[in-house]
Amino acid sequence: MTHTTDAIRNDETEPAIGWPAATLSVSRIDDAVILHAGSDYDLSDLSLVRHQFPGRRVTLDGDTITVWPRPREHR
Repeated sequence: MTHTTDAIRNDETEPAIGWPAATLSVSRIDDAVILHAGSDYDLSDLSLVRHQFPGRRVTLDGDTITVWPRPREHR
């Protein structure tokens, strides 16, 4: 898992709308996306991220927003 204290550096993880302003780092673990901030996110930040990942479970826990992985299909 990669964490940075600088601005987000991976253009691949930057959505068209952008991340909440407080975001310091974005990590990816398979299909999950984890955003970390220097202070607590608020509900407008959560709403912004949810808008960018429709149909995905997105949760807020203080200074962390998690976009959970899609359920795996069983064959």
